[in-house]
Amino acid sequence: MYPDSYSVKPCSVGRYTAKAFGWMFLGLATTFIVMLATYMTGIVTFLLSVPAMAVLAILELITVFSLSAKIGKISVGASRLMFFFYAVLNGLAFSTYFLYFEVPALVLAFGVTAAYFGIMAAVGYFTAVDLSRLRPILLGGLVLLILFNLLGMFFRFGGVERLLCFGGAAIFLVFTAYDVQKIKALHAACSHDAALLEKASIFAALQLYLDFINLFLYILRLFNSRD
Repeated sequence: MYPDSYSVKPCSVGRYTAKAFGWMFLGLATTFIVMLATYMTGIVTFLLSVPAMAVLAILELITVFSLSAKIGKISVGASRLMFFFYAVLNGLAFSTYFLYFEVPALVLAFGVTAAYFGIMAAVGYFTAVDLSRLRPILLGGLVLLILFNLLGMFFRFGGVERLLCFGGAAIFLVFTAYDVQKIKALHAACSHDAALLEKASIFAALQLYLDFINLFLYILRLFNSRD
């Protein structure tokens, strides 16, 4: 028997979806705890005094791409470890937000994000419309967002900044519904292998986590752009 083989029967699609959301919430909680601890202990000032942000960004990209590419090859434990490692990296990076934003603004942005995320998650789970048709549009929009954000590092867009934030928030709202619906497809494709199904739930949690985090960041930028 292989180490990753499971004797239990695969759970229903409803329980499987709940499990993916459970992992996502644990990832968000990990990010918040690390974020708060890094700020309160003063480690955040050290991170800003050395080129740590660039290192964190590189590690985040490596972790996400590695987990996405090797999800079928690595063990269940390794997939969980990589997911929480990514959540910790984000917590370290986001600790600087306490220096640039007021706590009420962060709390408000989080609350608004949670509300919109919940609505679109429900849409994705209950709708009968095939959202996979939106994949080319979503990927194209994501590429444009990346390009505009890279250009924004060198040029000031002025009023276009708000439009970019609205566009980014809209794209990740639709991504939320799309990724929730895709959980059902993952369940159907992997239900023959309980170990693979477990790893797929981590992958689904990562996608939901990324949707939530990116939506939060764009909403926070929208709030800040009012100043």
